[in-house]
Amino acid sequence: MLIQVVKSKIHRVRVTGADLNYIGSITIDEELMSAANIIEGEKVSIVNINNGERLETYVIKGQPGSGEVTLNGPAARKVQKDDIIIIISYGIMDFEEAKKFKPVIIFPDETTNKLR
Repeated sequence: MLIQVVKSKIHRVRVTGADLNYIGSITIDEELMSAANIIEGEKVSIVNINNGERLETYVIKGQPGSGEVTLNGPAARKVQKDDIIIIISYGIMDFEEAKKFKPVIIFPDETTNKLR
């Protein structure tokens, strides 16, 4: 049996922008992506701590070291600049493999979005 489990998580990061007129997705600082084992184009869930909104989108690589976390397109209606969000990606794996799997979870500084 295959199940879906948390693969990666960027826990409590600050939104630096919301661009309604962009095609769609979330732009994430490439250093945060790398540290969390998330790749460009990967599907992610976004949980907004400020208002409880949840949504799914895909990742676009942002400038390394910039701290950028920008929600684009329709997702920009679900967040505001300076909201705190959690970014979660999932993997599908065999049930027995999932029992041993350990997700990558990072906790950036909420003010700067820099790795600690």
